[in-house]
Amino acid sequence: MLLRWAGEDPGREGLLDTPGRVVRAYEEFFAGYEVDPVAVLERTFEETDGYDEIVLLRDIRIESHCEHHMLPIVGKAHVAYLPGRRVVGISKLARVVEAYARRLQIQEKLTAQIANTINEVLQPRGVAVVIEAEHECMSTRGVHKPGVGMVTSRMLGVFRDDPATRRELHALIGSHLSLG
Repeated sequence: MLLRWAGEDPGREGLLDTPGRVVRAYEEFFAGYEVDPVAVLERTFEETDGYDEIVLLRDIRIESHCEHHMLPIVGKAHVAYLPGRRVVGISKLARVVEAYARRLQIQEKLTAQIANTINEVLQPRGVAVVIEAEHECMSTRGVHKPGVGMVTSRMLGVFRDDPATRRELHALIGSHLSLG
């Protein structure tokens, strides 16, 4: 239907397999609906030798889609927490980001979902999520402003309440956030 709407011939050789390719692409783009982020975080470790400093996973690539136009949101997430009694394998943090990013989203909600889930499951002393991304719905249509990045953050626990801990986090992430 979309091919015809665009004025194309769906029977043209180069387009014969396009509907199937689009379906497979959308299955990949929106695979996050099939993942339970809480279950991803359930396996934790207590043997930390008393480690109680910031755990930060920086520059996690995100590829999401705007729920308003279904256009790409591409950028990176920085996820940090201050452990309470337990830690989680770092790949699990990236998997939680991926699970929520692979859904129709707005960046503000994506940021909050990641932080809230980590906070709920791990019950750390604090959680911080910073996402910086470019939105194709803004750069390729509408106002046509390429290169504009949006930064959102969600700070919980000590990252919200303790200015020194927040400053330490920002220093660890880097004083200049960039989409590069």
